[in-house]
Amino acid sequence: MQYYADFQYLDVETGKINGIVVHYTANPGASAQANRDYFENLKDTQETYASAQFVIGLDGEIIQCVPCNEMAYCSNSLNEICISIEMCHPDEWGNFNDATYNNCVYLVAQLMNYYHMDMDQLIRHYDVTGKNCPRYFVEHEDRWEVFKGFVEEYRDRYQNDEE
Repeated sequence: MQYYADFQYLDVETGKINGIVVHYTANPGASAQANRDYFENLKDTQETYASAQFVIGLDGEIIQCVPCNEMAYCSNSLNEICISIEMCHPDEWGNFNDATYNNCVYLVAQLMNYYHMDMDQLIRHYDVTGKNCPRYFVEHEDRWEVFKGFVEEYRDRYQNDEE
């Protein structure tokens, strides 16, 4: 995982982490690095508040933009208690390629195990605000349920391997 320690948005500490919010970048074909750089630029320009703890790229790379104990500006009323993950996507429909999808399953499962979360603590941005984000999972509710099933399967397997 790439981690950029120089990214300091406003250094606002989070409260107790109580959920994971999945997003899509809404800029087809853009890389994780480009999204990370966009967030970094906003820190300097302050034209708006937008960030996420993680961005997962089209090649599956995971870039951490904000430490998990610092607030990211991505999930509205849940900013202070959730970890936000932005997923890159290749086209305007917001469907994810295998590399992005699989590494998101992995990252979410690891975070849920680390923070001892239940499956109901994994949500979409849509579930917070009604925004069509992540577009593919909002417009294909059945695919969101499949994604959650993969997360649950992976975290169960990982937890059992650790014991």
